[in-house]
Amino acid sequence: MKILRTIDEVRRWRGSLAQGTTVAFVPTMGFFHQGHLALMEKGRKLCDRLVVSIFVNPIQFGPTEDLDRYPRDEERDCELAEQVGVDMLFLPRADAMYGENFQTSISVDRLSTGFCGACRPGHFSGVATVVAKLFNIISPTTAVFGSKDFQQLAVVRQMVRDLDFPVAVIGHDIVREDDGLAMSSRNVYLDEQARKDALFLYQSICRARQMAAGTKEMPCALITRDIAERAARHPRVELEYAAIVHAGTLLPQETVDSRSVLLLACRVGPVRLIDNGFLREAHDQTSM
Repeated sequence: MKILRTIDEVRRWRGSLAQGTTVAFVPTMGFFHQGHLALMEKGRKLCDRLVVSIFVNPIQFGPTEDLDRYPRDEERDCELAEQVGVDMLFLPRADAMYGENFQTSISVDRLSTGFCGACRPGHFSGVATVVAKLFNIISPTTAVFGSKDFQQLAVVRQMVRDLDFPVAVIGHDIVREDDGLAMSSRNVYLDEQARKDALFLYQSICRARQMAAGTKEMPCALITRDIAERAARHPRVELEYAAIVHAGTLLPQETVDSRSVLLLACRVGPVRLIDNGFLREAHDQTSM
């Protein structure tokens, strides 16, 4: 496995590949868990070469967020990436990605306005900008993203369509712990009690699916009201949002159908967690 740290090194490596070689790319912020490794394994199957980046992107963090505290373990990440079969691991420095006179940003306007975009102003502009830069540096054939960040996946897909990036964006289903908690690097912040409290998210998805299964015309407002009422009775869960939206447009829906996705975000103590789930039958994330 090649470990490269500069943009020029990556471009030389990419240029050395035979014409027609396909490249799968998994962008990450590191501190790998099984969810990250599942994305890499998917990319490994799809293409001739597999590239992974580790970059804790400063421009997608707000001034009160956990940039400095975000968990990091470069040595362990390198070992895990090599075990999965990563061909090249890109570990850029922030000053290489954003020079002192850096002025450009990318905004995917409508898809970024609500949900996490409302709670984290500027976050998705930071995401879109760094993903665009990484696509230009690496020139992947395919990029694999986790669907736990459902809004992020929608933003990246829209950017790729709008700016004509020749990259196929593949979504991978959420990888969960045995009890249903969505895997996240931030789970390391949860103490034993908070870890139990965090199950509110997955339990809400399961309960919403049960409610939706009871009728063909289930009003979305009944489900989100039920979640809000249960959150209000839970002293250690602060609900940021619970919304049922169309999977393609992220527009709110009145009744549940086969494209309805429940989006959730909450704080458990100081830790902000997100989750989501379709409310009808399972969907193939790659085709959305």
